[in-house]
This record gives sequence, structure tokens and C-alpha cells, in this order.
Amino acid sequence: MGQSEMNYPMKYLVISDLHGSKSSAAAVRGLLELHACSKILCLGDVLYHGPRNDLPSDYAPKEVIALLNPLAEKIIGVRGNCDAEVDQMVLDFDVHSDDQRIPFGSHRVYLAHGHLEPEKIRLTEGDIHLSGHTHVPVCERKDGIIYLNPGSMTLPKENHPRSYGVLEEDRFTVRKLEDHSVYMELRF
Repeated sequence: MGQSEMNYPMKYLVISDLHGSKSSAAAVRGLLELHACSKILCLGDVLYHGPRNDLPSDYAPKEVIALLNPLAEKIIGVRGNCDAEVDQMVLDFDVHSDDQRIPFGSHRVYLAHGHLEPEKIRLTEGDIHLSGHTHVPVCERKDGIIYLNPGSMTLPKENHPRSYGVLEEDRFTVRKLEDHSVYMELRF
């Protein structure tokens, strides 16, 4: 890590449930730069729409691969319920792991898509649980644990907008994809 990178506050872009949308994948690089994020936390369902979802109007999994693979060094990913073993053969970042645990400032972050109930997660006060899957954004604290979901950039549900998240050392914001305005926020 260069000296100039160390001076920037820790900030991660959080995306989930792209479901093969070319426009959602194309937005990722711009969002990374707009919010000056150093990493992307990808919570799964990258290439395929799945049998329960409508086909995105700009469904183009091969183009999504071409847009995201150049960002692979910045992406920490997990497998979603619509991600298959073959996806790992074409994507240069992890979509095979069911979960990831990473340090983030004074917090520990647990990443999972949200479709599997982890057998032995030991979350403690101050831990952050990031998940996608529901396509519904969430910013809440229960029993000292922070639960966050960025919603879906492609197929939002329950009348929520297309959205993504920005994780900072002191807060998480869910932002509308259309204009980047804050839709939800939780301060730590």
C-alpha cells in the first residue's frame, strides 16, 4: 500500500444482486471513483437472474464478465444462490465462497449472500453482518450487531429503488443508483 493510499479513510463500495445487468456492472467503476472507495464488497448473484426473478432488460452476462474482471483485484466476493461453479471459471474474483470475514477499522465484517443460514457465526457487539439476497435494503442494529443490506442494483423489491451501499469507518449508506442520493443511513 502506497503512502498516499494510507491517508484516505477506509471506504468500501457494497454491491449485490446484479443478476447479469450490463448497466449495473457498467456503473460499478464509476461508483468506485465517485465515492473514492478502495475495495468492492460483492455479495453475490453476479451473472444470472435466477428462476424467481424477471430477466433484466439489459441482461448480458458476458458483458458483465468483461466489465467486472478488470476490477478483480479490488473485489472481495461471496457466492449467491444464483451463482454456479461455472461462474468461477469466467470471473477473476471469488464467487465460490459462501462467506468471508474481513477486518474493517474497529469492526469485523461478515459477508454472505444471505440465502444460507451459517451454522456457527459468532458475531459479537460491534460486528457488521453484510448480506444481499432479499433485494431489500437494510440498515439496523440489533443486540449491538450491525445488519446491513445494500439492496439490488438491478431488481429491487418491495418498491425500493435500485441501490448500492457505501461502507465507511463510522457509517453505512444505502444510495439510489439513479442519482447517488442517500436512501438510508446508519451511523456506528
